[in-house]
Amino acid sequence: MEKQTLYFCTLFDSHYLTRGLVMYESLKACCKDFHLYIFSFDDRSFQLLKSFNLPHVTVISLSEFEDEDLLRVKPTRSRAEYCWTCTPSTILYCLEQFHLPHCTYIDADLYFYQDPSILLEEMGEHSILITEHRYSPQYEKSAKAGKYCVQFITFKQDEYGIKALKWWRERCLEWCYARLEDGKFGDQKYLDDWPERFEKVWVLQHPGGGLAPWNIQQYEVEQKTCLPDSWICRNYRTGEVFEPVFYHFHYLRYYTDGRIELGRRKLSKQVLRLIYTPYICKLENMKQNLMKTYTYLNLPDRQAGGRELGFDPNGSSPAPNSIKHKLVNLYRKIKGVYHVYPVQKFLAACRLADLEKC
Repeated sequence: MEKQTLYFCTLFDSHYLTRGLVMYESLKACCKDFHLYIFSFDDRSFQLLKSFNLPHVTVISLSEFEDEDLLRVKPTRSRAEYCWTCTPSTILYCLEQFHLPHCTYIDADLYFYQDPSILLEEMGEHSILITEHRYSPQYEKSAKAGKYCVQFITFKQDEYGIKALKWWRERCLEWCYARLEDGKFGDQKYLDDWPERFEKVWVLQHPGGGLAPWNIQQYEVEQKTCLPDSWICRNYRTGEVFEPVFYHFHYLRYYTDGRIELGRRKLSKQVLRLIYTPYICKLENMKQNLMKTYTYLNLPDRQAGGRELGFDPNGSSPAPNSIKHKLVNLYRKIKGVYHVYPVQKFLAACRLADLEKC
């Protein structure tokens, strides 16, 4: 793809606001020429985002976006399942409504470390870009969750891109659930045969695109310079050294008791220090800024029907406390994959890092 304005779309609600905005800030810091279309999945996020007048951003409400087909299946899907169902529709909406030459869907919990144009340049004359999970062997889940991840997926406005995109939208309208059934899982396993099913599909090759908790175990993570977000990866098997383009902070869970969970996979001390600590601190800083704006705007803290919610842009929820969860946590501690920490631990590490800057 020739150098040009890059068009992205994403979707999130007010419980994911900090992640979505931190993702946007990272994109703005790295990308020279881009535009991001944000689909706000509740009124609170729409009002807040509109009030910010963010450069390079168009905010789209559900009432603008949802069509009859989406509204028909909405009652049959959970909140997460409906977001998955909508993914291909958001891309198609942007291509058609704004007459874009291409559009890349990106998950709201990505964080960019360099200009993603390096990824899109790989496409060349291809019309579709998909990214593999690249699972570490111990976390291989292609058979259940799919070979490819819908975290970063590009379609061009041409016959090949539109054909695949409309096919995907129809499949997600028909079936999109958080379970494995007849070779399907969510919106994701539909992509498994795309290199054979459709023409002009390119599978991303750059190892720095798609780093995530399910594959980071394959790499030694080292600090590159003393500047923030400066780290490199070295493949343990091949010795290849590369810089990250984006990391997918999947499975981050905030709890109302002041703790945060990072998932159930092995994360080295270097990964926690160089990748997770700076990101969590950015989320906390974003939360403070959001709450100031929220208070200033005096937005109602209710949903339809008047039910009190209590607004937290990090989306905190009570920590599971059943006997089953306690046993699972004990097992995770034994296996070294228990990653539930006080948020203050990361904030203290950030303050210390600030003092030690070169």
